[in-house]
Amino acid sequence: MELQDVLRVAGVGLVIALLHIFFEQTGKKEFSFFLFFVAYLYMTAELIRFLRLFFNEILIFFQWLTSSG
Repeated sequence: MELQDVLRVAGVGLVIALLHIFFEQTGKKEFSFFLFFVAYLYMTAELIRFLRLFFNEILIFFQWLTSSG
């Protein structure tokens, strides 16, 4: 996982939070809800990608561990 990935997720989260506040203040609660739903789907996809990378690294470590012993 790169620092760019973490900063991208944080940036998207910040923009979504600001848009959420804007839509709540202007009374467009349905837009706010759909924005939250899309952001939730995006964050879930990113989390699944990060978990896949994490478990791939664990698998590589265990392969190295068993081959060196």
